[in-house]
Amino acid sequence: MIRVTVLYPNSANVKFDMAYYTSKHMPMVKERCAPACKSIAVDSGIAGGSPGAKPTYIAIGYLTFDSVDAFEKAFAPHAQEILGDIPNYTNAQPIIQISEIKL
Repeated sequence: MIRVTVLYPNSANVKFDMAYYTSKHMPMVKERCAPACKSIAVDSGIAGGSPGAKPTYIAIGYLTFDSVDAFEKAFAPHAQEILGDIPNYTNAQPIIQISEIKL
């Protein structure tokens, strides 16, 4: 099982519409990548590691798939639509990481 993690760095000028991300974007991604996409989840950053620090990431999105190949095959046909939706909820440049789930 693999996890695709999409990290949205926090900065002074970043805008992020969490309501849009959770009610429209992530469900759309799951639907387009079905049935290969097993689950989705979202973290909303609220604080950094030290008292009073801002979160490093304003949001983090998670998608799970059986394999990298399954992700690539499910995502590729919809990549333009999915990536084209990003400006509807943020001006942040997302960082993508694909990881193997160990636990």
